[in-house]
Amino acid sequence: MMRFRGGLLLASVAAISVSGFAQNNGGKVSFANSGSKSAQAPFLNGLAMLHNFEYDIAAKDFREAEAIDPDFAMAYWGEAMTHNHPVWNQQNRHAGLAVLGRLSATPEERLAKAHTEREKDYLRTLDVLYAEGPKPERDRRYAETMAKLYAKYPNDVEAAAFYGLALLGSQEGVRNERVYMQAAGILIPLFYKYPHHPGIAHYLIHSCDDPIHAPLALPAARAYSKIAPDAAHAQHMTSHIFLALGMWNDVVQANEAAMRVANEQRAAEGKPAGHCGHYSYWLEYGYLETGQMEKAKQGLLECRADAVRAQEAALARNAVDPDDSNLSSYIEMQNRFVVDTAQWEGGDAASLSQASENAMLQFSQDYGAGLAAAERGDLQVARKSLSEMEALLPRIPTMFDREGSAADEPERLVPEIEREQVQALILADEGKLDEAVTVARKAAEAEMKLPYAFGPPEPAKPSYELLAELLMKENQPRLALAAVKESLLRAPNRTQSLALRERASAAVSGAGSPAD
Repeated sequence: MMRFRGGLLLASVAAISVSGFAQNNGGKVSFANSGSKSAQAPFLNGLAMLHNFEYDIAAKDFREAEAIDPDFAMAYWGEAMTHNHPVWNQQNRHAGLAVLGRLSATPEERLAKAHTEREKDYLRTLDVLYAEGPKPERDRRYAETMAKLYAKYPNDVEAAAFYGLALLGSQEGVRNERVYMQAAGILIPLFYKYPHHPGIAHYLIHSCDDPIHAPLALPAARAYSKIAPDAAHAQHMTSHIFLALGMWNDVVQANEAAMRVANEQRAAEGKPAGHCGHYSYWLEYGYLETGQMEKAKQGLLECRADAVRAQEAALARNAVDPDDSNLSSYIEMQNRFVVDTAQWEGGDAASLSQASENAMLQFSQDYGAGLAAAERGDLQVARKSLSEMEALLPRIPTMFDREGSAADEPERLVPEIEREQVQALILADEGKLDEAVTVARKAAEAEMKLPYAFGPPEPAKPSYELLAELLMKENQPRLALAAVKESLLRAPNRTQSLALRERASAAVSGAGSPAD
């Protein structure tokens, strides 16, 4: 349970029986409502943690508010909202409806328990979000409904925040620059008006989470970890902007804090510390970019130990997301470590088990093994890995099929680019540099066309960086320099690309002509 302290942010709607406002370690929130006074603290704590995407904690707090006041309509609204994860393109419609069903069986009966028109309006939004029909259509109509709510209550910071989030969610997990900037346009002025609100800072970071727009959210990134010190996701979330700008020391600091908070929460629940997952993966990348190789290796080994214990369960439930699977997390971290340290002899160590039942895990293992083998010149292993990747490719798209998944989401398209990378390196080993460059350029152009996906580069080896390396082998430093500059547009300040740029620039200058 989050600690509760009184705050000063005034409720945005007056003439309601209870004007709720709170300052807790999840951030400062205000939501005027008709719930009982004794239910306010857990309700507001839950609302803050909902904004922080700490969904399990938020649901627990909302249920506490419901236990105190069984007819507290907005507590059920809040708990139902914890089953919709817009930016992650995840939604459990049945669980959300089950929560609402505990309030009352029908929408009309639920509205009768909401004592103000504003509360009724909030409940009506869930009738749209969790209605019948395809998820993309429901998400679109939900965003339209939130737009109307925001227009009706223009001084309601919660309506503004959830409208911004609904816009992000309407794109089904794929970054749409126009829509994301529409959300940013709503959130930027509100961040300066409500500098302690967790949702405003959080959703602004998501809106600007790419190298071009990241500077717009740098003040929010600097503030967010202090706004919500008890939210592990808030500590990590700041690093989205830091990574997009290549601010590696800040990436490390943010994810070390996220790991600490997450493991403190695990300890409080009697659980052992975790070493895999989203924060671990970003932290490893930060360590690699700052040259802290021993820490990166230690983190990798700790995740491996967790993965060994969990691999059978991961295979059984067909888990492919590194955020949800220790085994998948380890494979991704191992591939990243091998690529960014160029320790190619370790490339075959990713396999922990016979993971062939899970096509995506096996493909990721084969990618790492094939890349490493080709880089060290072991054509037999590289060709075997490539053959296995090609056999698995037809099975990969179904691994990402879920309600609302977009046909152009990057994770669907990355495997073919990874296959082309391994193929290009094999061609180079065979002395077919021209063909290798052609294949690598195809991979690079395909990667550049993908919607920007936040986080460490995917594939683990940026394709334009690979192309630049092959062009250097072909003694074309000027073309290599152009390629690595393209790579730095997508992964600013990446240490490996910067070193390659220096090498290419020196080669161009040595040839007697300027680098630019």
